[in-house]
Amino acid sequence: MKCPYCGYAESKVIDSRPTDEGERIRRRRECLKCSRRFTTYEVIETVPTVVIKKDKSREAFDRNKLLNGLLRACEKRPVSIETLEKIVDEIENMLQNSLDREVPSSLIGKYAMEKLKSVDEVAYVRFASVYRQFKDVNTFMDELNRIIKNKSK
Repeated sequence: MKCPYCGYAESKVIDSRPTDEGERIRRRRECLKCSRRFTTYEVIETVPTVVIKKDKSREAFDRNKLLNGLLRACEKRPVSIETLEKIVDEIENMLQNSLDREVPSSLIGKYAMEKLKSVDEVAYVRFASVYRQFKDVNTFMDELNRIIKNKSK
C-alpha cells in the first residue's frame, strides 16, 4: 500500500477490523519510511453499478463523487465526515442490493436528499437547490415552505 504522505510503497498493518455492516475491512497502517499512520478500506469487488446521467451518458458509480457533493452541501454545518460516509455507505448498499445494474442519477440524488433531510435541513436545502436546479428564489421558497409545513405536522 502506497503511503499517501511520502509515496513509499511499503507499510505495516497496525489494526484490522470489519466496519459496521461487515462489507468492508478497515485497516490502520503505518508507513515503514516516514512512520505516519493512515487508514485504508478493503472492499469486496462486485459488479459495478452504472449511473445513467441526465444527458443519457453512462458512467460507473463513484462513491467519492457522491461524498464530495454531500461535503459541499454540509460545508460549515455541524455534520461529521463519519455521518456523511455512513450516508454514502447506506446509499451504496441500497444500489448494490437492488437488482438493477443501471440506475438513474436522479435516484441517487433522491436517496441523498432523503438521508440529508434527517441529518441537517440546511444541508438538505443546499443539496436540493443543486439537485433540483432551482431556477429562482420562488422555487427555493417553495421548498423551504414544504419543510416548514412538514415540521409543524
